[in-house]
Amino acid sequence: MTTAEYAVGTVGACTVGGVLVKIGQSEWFGDLVRGVLDKIPSILPF
Repeated sequence: MTTAEYAVGTVGACTVGGVLVKIGQSEWFGDLVRGVLDKIPSILPF
């Protein structure tokens, strides 16, 4: 019983990881990350 639960958890974790990798490779996500990184210097109080 425990081994089956570990197997289901592993498959679920791999599925979530695969979805995150696919989203990370998309063009809109890259643009979003670049936009956030470009705005960081204007937010910091120097």
